[in-house]
Amino acid sequence: MRTYYLLLTLLIFSSPTLLYGQNHYFPDKFNWETISPAEAGFNNQVLQRAINFAIDNETDDPRDLFIHLNSRTNEPFNEMVGPVKERGEMTGIILKNGKIVSEWGEPSRVDMTFSVTKSFLSVSVGLAYDHGLIESVDDRVQTYVPLEHFNSEHNSKITWDHLLRQTSDWEGTLWGKPDWADRPREEISPEVINRERNEPGTVYKYNDVRVNVLALAALEVWRKPLPMVIKEHVMDKIGASNTWRWHGYENSWVMIDGMKMQSVSGGGHWGGGMWINAYDQARFGYLTLRNGNWDGDQLISEEWLSMARTPTEVQKDYGFMNFFLNTDKERFSNAPESSFFHLGAGANVVYVDPENDLVVVVRWIDFGKMNEFLGLLYEAM
Repeated sequence: MRTYYLLLTLLIFSSPTLLYGQNHYFPDKFNWETISPAEAGFNNQVLQRAINFAIDNETDDPRDLFIHLNSRTNEPFNEMVGPVKERGEMTGIILKNGKIVSEWGEPSRVDMTFSVTKSFLSVSVGLAYDHGLIESVDDRVQTYVPLEHFNSEHNSKITWDHLLRQTSDWEGTLWGKPDWADRPREEISPEVINRERNEPGTVYKYNDVRVNVLALAALEVWRKPLPMVIKEHVMDKIGASNTWRWHGYENSWVMIDGMKMQSVSGGGHWGGGMWINAYDQARFGYLTLRNGNWDGDQLISEEWLSMARTPTEVQKDYGFMNFFLNTDKERFSNAPESSFFHLGAGANVVYVDPENDLVVVVRWIDFGKMNEFLGLLYEAM
């Protein structure tokens, strides 16, 4: 399996437009070079029109996210169990060749980033893979963790790949949240709760309970909190600030090796998740643009990120969580098919375009307007 993905990586990144880590600029922790739109090859007037469009299309969700999260009346068990904070202004950063071309709003403000957290979670699993703690993503999770959560006939079949791609159909309750209570597609009934399970790998379903099961499994493999893993192996090395925090729930504490640890959440669905500023989001996006390499240091393997950006037949625009793909340009008709993005509610978008050496962070935009914003951005180029 590893040989296959290594060969796939070599084929993908043999294109001259997709080479990474060769004489690229990387910002240090306290200084990030800014260049003018003209220096970056943008028409300043058209670029400003794109930025104004984004600002004018701020989400209409309330600033009070506690009210927003409690408005999902179709979800049982919807009480908040993690921290929540008010959101900031519509914010953005545009990077070209790693340098800041434009920024607006409150890029230093630490805000909830919702399901962009899932990209940090999948990288945590990727680091376990790179460090030999997980041999293959096709291995059954049950063989790695001493958890009853993977002991049922159905759950024992689930692999790391199934959890990463949200195709596991894991069954059970975690931190007081049953799997069937997350984004129910139909009225809850005994038939819905006790339905026959889909074979793992055959059906995609976005489900935060199952995401949190992956976070717990990764914690058991690392045997130390995932925020410490990400800080040591990624965030410190890319020069991220010391202001980000990765929260769990008030009831998501476990004992490992005699130490009490919090299992973090993969988003802000019931509160918690990654709280981070836009600059740190941009650094993370830039790391994925550079295929896991930061100034010559391979922080995440090319093999892992190649897998993360590989779709499946059951969900062709999704790799590992939360690497969204632009397969057949269905998500963004105005953007290259090779682009990908890390997406969270809000909307929080970390958009990555390897062809044009572009990273764009936009926070609190109406996601339905994102394609039009990108169209204006590319027009400015």
